[in-house]
Amino acid sequence: MVIRVNVEFLAKDAVKAVDRGDLIVIIDALRCSSTIVTALANGAKAIIPVRTLDEARRFHAENPNYILAGERGGLKPRGFELGNSPLEYTPEKVSGKIIILTTTSGTSALTYSRGAKWIFVGSFLNAKAVAEKSISIANAEDIGISIVQAGTKGRFSLEDFLCTGAIVNELSKSESEVELSDAAQASLLAFKDAEDDLLANIMKSNHSKKLIELGFTKDIEFSCRKNLFSIVPIYRKGIITKIE
Repeated sequence: MVIRVNVEFLAKDAVKAVDRGDLIVIIDALRCSSTIVTALANGAKAIIPVRTLDEARRFHAENPNYILAGERGGLKPRGFELGNSPLEYTPEKVSGKIIILTTTSGTSALTYSRGAKWIFVGSFLNAKAVAEKSISIANAEDIGISIVQAGTKGRFSLEDFLCTGAIVNELSKSESEVELSDAAQASLLAFKDAEDDLLANIMKSNHSKKLIELGFTKDIEFSCRKNLFSIVPIYRKGIITKIE
């Protein structure tokens, strides 16, 4: 069996992957997917992604024991307990907690994917783990894999493209036969070229420059660490948990 690997460049294009019946991996490397992976690795019980600030605030009003978290323009909104920095999501703050999360791009990509059976969250932090789990399920169910990049405010994102390449690189190591789309192949070539100095290359992206201006350089450094965690977040029935 040959596993087809596709790539979509923007959050809204997740619907194309849903229509294909693919397993979907959502990427928002800086910083939503890195935050989700870190929160679950540090003991968060679940994460509920929502698209708008109003929806997040309403849901929190109904569930005041949940943590209200997220960002707009890179910054924590008024009245929110946590922002979108993975370094904020320490075990002391999130262990055993349910988090309501809304971000500019990442949570939109998740909600656009809702029609799919399998939706995972990928990042540099868990590239190997998410690739291995994706290959296992794609083999078992005879389906393709689509990596969906959240992008930045509806535009192509360099860091998401390189993160896609990191996951495609892990997929290519599998004993299973994979067939890469042109976009998947391009992401792999870009990652291979950038891999030896990954952080410096990602620092060149427009989104990274904005985060640096806002004082989040350490978030970029952390989010570029490869295979730090072995967990795979799964989005199902509106909730993200750690797949068992």
